[in-house]
Amino acid sequence: MIVFSVIALALAALFVRLGIWQLDRRQERRARNAMIAAQAAAPAVPFDSIPSDTARAHYRRATLRGAPDYEHELVLASRTRNGSPGVHVFTPVRIAGRDTAVLVNRGWVYSADGATADLARWREDSTLAVEGYVEPLPAGDVKPIKGRILRQVTLGGVRATLPYPVAARYLVAQIPGDSANVRPARLTLPDLDDEGPHLGYALQWFAFALIALIGAGISLRRRAV
Repeated sequence: MIVFSVIALALAALFVRLGIWQLDRRQERRARNAMIAAQAAAPAVPFDSIPSDTARAHYRRATLRGAPDYEHELVLASRTRNGSPGVHVFTPVRIAGRDTAVLVNRGWVYSADGATADLARWREDSTLAVEGYVEPLPAGDVKPIKGRILRQVTLGGVRATLPYPVAARYLVAQIPGDSANVRPARLTLPDLDDEGPHLGYALQWFAFALIALIGAGISLRRRAV
């Protein structure tokens, strides 16, 4: 009975600690989302002026102007929109006076197989001027499925696919938006959930701790009787 009680108390302490950890993660998520919301609400600045720090750059609004290289466009496969299959179109943009291109996610287009699309149908102007938000290219070296069709956009995979250097961050175009199906459907800023699942997880851990303490108390009382 003593061993059982010690184990129950130890488990209760562990469950309480895990609950506190989830509450800490909830606070971290809130702080991160507040920072992202502030960056997304700030006035757009030229892409080149975005700070190098990933946390400060993520979701920062930026503008970009350059020559789109439609011949080397990349396709991110298996992207759905309103239940329809499609792809995201990534266009390298060459900026005057720079060797390094910047990828622009121009948005979603329909694809029956979720992998191929008539990209020539979705070309825009010879000079691309867009405004959107910044995303980092994730580290990794995921190779294309076929040609320039990607299942995941990663920095190593993109650099291995294109014949010139590419920036480690890309722009998700939002302005100008899609108009009469002449442009890919622009993507919206992801929803920021302040709470996430952490509060629910914390309450579960606290409930487990309470159950362990109540169970130990009942067992000790029965033992005493």
